[in-house]
Amino acid sequence: MRPNILWYCTDQQRFDTIAALGNRFVETPTLDALVADGTAFTHAYCQSPICTPSRASFMTGMYSSRVHNCRNGNDDWPGHPPLISKLLANSGYDCGMVGKFHLQSSGHRTEPRLDDGYRYWKFSHAPRDDWPEGHDYAEWVRAQGGDLNALRNNDERVPAELHQTKWTSDCAIEFLNQVHDGPWMLTLNPYDPHPPFIPPKSYADRFEPEAMPGPHFRESDIVQQAKLIGIDFQTAGRNPDEFDGKKLQALYYAMIAQIDDQFARILQCLDETGQRDNTAIIFHSDHGETVGDHGLLYKGCRFYEGLVRVPLIFSWPGQIQTNLRSDALVELTDMSATILDLAGIAPPEQMHGRSLLPILRGEVSPGHHRDFVRCEYFDALDPQFYVGDGDHSFATMYRERRYKLVVYHGHNLGELYDLDSDPWEFNNLWDNPEHQTLKCELLHKSFDATMLLTVDVGARRIAPM
Repeated sequence: MRPNILWYCTDQQRFDTIAALGNRFVETPTLDALVADGTAFTHAYCQSPICTPSRASFMTGMYSSRVHNCRNGNDDWPGHPPLISKLLANSGYDCGMVGKFHLQSSGHRTEPRLDDGYRYWKFSHAPRDDWPEGHDYAEWVRAQGGDLNALRNNDERVPAELHQTKWTSDCAIEFLNQVHDGPWMLTLNPYDPHPPFIPPKSYADRFEPEAMPGPHFRESDIVQQAKLIGIDFQTAGRNPDEFDGKKLQALYYAMIAQIDDQFARILQCLDETGQRDNTAIIFHSDHGETVGDHGLLYKGCRFYEGLVRVPLIFSWPGQIQTNLRSDALVELTDMSATILDLAGIAPPEQMHGRSLLPILRGEVSPGHHRDFVRCEYFDALDPQFYVGDGDHSFATMYRERRYKLVVYHGHNLGELYDLDSDPWEFNNLWDNPEHQTLKCELLHKSFDATMLLTVDVGARRIAPM
């Protein structure tokens, strides 16, 4: 029997935000239990550090450049390849979606529906009241007597009982109480922990800024980020003391604690409705967040670990390995391929992802899946969202087990890090004379990967002429 699939995707949550995976400053008992009950991939990488291209990638299992959806704010997505959700719906899955979708612009309009396959659809791009119609979360708040914009401007912010993260769980529970026979797939896309960092006061009060470890930062970061000021990013490099990096870190962790509590309600509903044993659960994020690392906040055209490495956890009682932590290099395209594999659906011929089920089932070693992972930024942000002299930047990342290469195309700028000796990427070896041969080798590999994986060669060949 094919499993139900519960697919929970947070927004802008970095990889190192789960207590069971080594962060003693966060509070994530629900995710900790999920790690114990399943398999966590500790080196999972998104395919773009920006929302729309990342989501376009994992909703198709292909790089965003290949599917022609590389920017936030795009008007439409004509001729898009089949979405994972549509493939599941076509195969008999009852599909639901709650929250953000963001494969097209949600600026000043409700995001238009694509051919997505979802029967149950509850839309909320962000916890604001910017949409005159079609914003299901804002309507839910109004139905309970709340004014969303007024609450957001209040010093105590939106209370937990009216928060979008809670609404997401309420919708999930509604869906789970509708379906019992299966198979179903439910996609949950809350907005948090996306900036602004404004958790409910009841959660913010649980995390003391003075107790936080602070961002990964050295004074040399100021010099490095000054060199990259012409590359798109939402903030310039500054000493984290200037923006109270520890306080922002505490608020970020508070938002994740609320996600964890609300996720627990969904899992409890699965148990109460007798659906847990036949439900494959997937937890991940679309991309990460700098939270002060290297003096930066938010996101843009950079590829530091905190920005492109995300949590990825699978759980399915009795069907996949438990308490397993795989450090294999994996991509979110692989998660997409795994979802199709779980559902017994043959992947599209052009899909870049490779199923992780052999690792999940213990059929192969958990230590290796890919020789390298790729990430790309192709003019992804509107200029109003970046500082300095950004120029609609184009850049690519190529990461092997030991080395990471970043190329800022057209600028004669790049970054090269030895992640064995420098895991937080402080020592850029790009111009180091002793590493020029290595840099050339990695440039060659990165170029080959781009040409082989992202070039659209056109229609499928059916004959020799």
